Amino acid sequence: MSAEDQNAYEAEPLLDTNLLKEISKKALVDALNSVNGSKTLVLDPSLAGPLGLVTEVALLKHHGVDKMYWLERGPLPSSTTNIVYLCRPMVNYVKIIADHIKRHAKESSKHNYTLFLVPRLSSLFSRLLEEEGVFGDITISAYNLQFLPIADDVLSLEYESAFQDIWVDGDESVVYDSAQALMTLQRLFGLFPRLLGKGDHAARLIDLLMTHITQSHNASTPDTLSEPTSNFDSLIVIDRRVDMITPLLTQLTYEGLIDEVLGIRNSHVELPASLVNPPSNPPADAAVAPPAVTSSTSLRKENKKKYHLSSADSLFKELRDLNFSNVGKQLNGVARRLDEDYKVLLQSKTTAQLKDFVERLKGRLYSEHQSLRIHTGISELLVPMTRTEQFNKSLEIQQNLLASYNISDQISSIEDMIARGADMETIVRLLCLASITSGGIKAKALDNIKREFLQTYGYNFLPLLLSLAAPSLAILLPNPLAPTTPSAVLASKYPFPSLRKSLRLLIDDNPEALDEVENDISFVYSGYAPISVRLVQCVAQKGGVLSNPAEKEKTSGLDGSNSVHAVGKVQAHPIVGWKGFEDILATIPGKTVDEVQSPVGVIAPLGGIARPKDKATTTVVFFLGGCTYTEIAALRWVARQNRGRNFLIATTGIITGSSIVDGIAALFLLAIGEGQNSLFPCLKLIWIHFFAHFTYQNFVQEMAPRSSTSGTSEKPAKKSESRGGGGGKKKLTAFNKFMQTEMARLKEDEPDISHQERFKVATANWKHSSQNPNRAS
Repeated sequence: MSAEDQNAYEAEPLLDTNLLKEISKKALVDALNSVNGSKTLVLDPSLAGPLGLVTEVALLKHHGVDKMYWLERGPLPSSTTNIVYLCRPMVNYVKIIADHIKRHAKESSKHNYTLFLVPRLSSLFSRLLEEEGVFGDITISAYNLQFLPIADDVLSLEYESAFQDIWVDGDESVVYDSAQALMTLQRLFGLFPRLLGKGDHAARLIDLLMTHITQSHNASTPDTLSEPTSNFDSLIVIDRRVDMITPLLTQLTYEGLIDEVLGIRNSHVELPASLVNPPSNPPADAAVAPPAVTSSTSLRKENKKKYHLSSADSLFKELRDLNFSNVGKQLNGVARRLDEDYKVLLQSKTTAQLKDFVERLKGRLYSEHQSLRIHTGISELLVPMTRTEQFNKSLEIQQNLLASYNISDQISSIEDMIARGADMETIVRLLCLASITSGGIKAKALDNIKREFLQTYGYNFLPLLLSLAAPSLAILLPNPLAPTTPSAVLASKYPFPSLRKSLRLLIDDNPEALDEVENDISFVYSGYAPISVRLVQCVAQKGGVLSNPAEKEKTSGLDGSNSVHAVGKVQAHPIVGWKGFEDILATIPGKTVDEVQSPVGVIAPLGGIARPKDKATTTVVFFLGGCTYTEIAALRWVARQNRGRNFLIATTGIITGSSIVDGIAALFLLAIGEGQNSLFPCLKLIWIHFFAHFTYQNFVQEMAPRSSTSGTSEKPAKKSESRGGGGGKKKLTAFNKFMQTEMARLKEDEPDISHQERFKVATANWKHSSQNPNRAS
């Protein structure tokens, strides 16, 4: 976007969300101060990043923290009497904490133990500590860590496993925690006059919010909940399950691509140390030169250091939402501008001019030059990845699937990528995308590709494939569906072909449509508009769904002094719910919600609460289950098109397609290896493991190599006659016999390795075994 557009976007002030950061910081300080004296802090590793957005190590030390350790297995050394645990209520932490306490008791080491659970107390966690026999030795409290501002207009719960918890593990506690965080937002800034949502879990979240407001009638109510407010005009809740296509696609904005390739966690990215550390005492004339170009290969081999991608970095703020194809041009423009500034300043001759030059060099110009150097280096790391065959082939398949072009050819291309050893996450993303966009993959083709997938990446990923087809997700399905398919899966069939037309999701890839792509939310995916953001437009920018308001402003010739502005902004229309798009919403699986909310003791008017026209209001968009950086970029584009309406984006966390796949896979691997790590173990997970065991055995038999020669082929065993109710027994193949003896041998020789690793080794040994009729030479 241009600097003019950026300035216009920033002209309307946003809500001061830093209040939430201060509240979290104060709560942490109060928690530490509640334990008198010096203390050892034992920290949940998953909380390190979120806490880094709230406070610094110096503040912790100032409030009595002597040493810090990760919460992990093994002995816990401590020179302080007080030991403070800070963690999420995960079941696997119970055993670790109990072992620490018991070990100290054996060593006759006396300590005072305090446990702060995030974000609230858990009766199950307490009961498990009681079963371990240490409940009486530890004081348990809560640290209510909620929304954290990761940008001026973005709030996040930084709950990495929210998607897996809800749709795989069946744990809906994150829905309750989200409702509590949104209630805090209302207590600070006022009620949401209108609550809109799409999706079953979005409906549950809104129901919880309405319940909290009703209960506040019988409690002391803050002024923000009892009086009308003009800060908010609505809350729009998007259930992640409503739009699974968007996170499965490869993000093409600058910030989104950084997350895809390098990974962004808690607003930090790991970069080569030489890129992050500024040069020591650079001479003034060296600052004029453009940033030195370093080989991306050498940069990747360096030690890494975390770098904060902050809104305070004006260059990053300018680049983050651009399509990556435009980033190089923008960086060149900034480099030329800085070069001109330095040339003008170097012509200074008087003492006063030189003093001014030094001050500006130390201030804005030097910081801008450093920022340019860092983002140029990041771009150099990204460019080689965008030129790989895997990256471009994946993009091609995605674009063809979105256009429903030769689906069978795309499935064949995915099989070719498996044969070439493409990343497991990329393959799963493409398969799920093919299934959703085409209403399922032909059953025979899906069976073949699953077989190839397991042979290539390992049978330990079988539970992953099963969970993707389970009723809660249902994003990897055959076509047609089996007659025994649960009704929940049948009801979740996604109407992508009709939505593509009705919501104008795909912009034609031709020169005439190029301007339209540049002036539509589809720029984030080079021609594809995220469904989730289109749904937001159905409420907050209805004209942008069926046509491009920016294009209209260029050709309409209306009076520029009133409703038309130089930056293409139009006056935001009142929030009237889903009106005009009810039929489209009805075709999308999941409940549709539209509720009017009023202050305590006030009867809500039928049409909602009137909003003032002379003051900008804020629309809160909450993504339950996570959102991508491209969706954030698209919503910022919508905000730039509206005068009188800001957008505050809230989410349970930032996700990518790969993080979803990895999260589900890790959940099952951990459940198999170390026991379930979810707070609420669910029967569904046990059923999947049980079912996976038998399916796994079937795959073992089906994957057994078969000889192509008639002389060595084994005929199927005939069924023996039934005697005494007993049935016939299938004859074991050479592969089955080998695996039985080899697995037993490996178990005895290498008892420490897992069953999955043992199976991999045995399978590899079969290839060269003398018992294999097709063994590798």
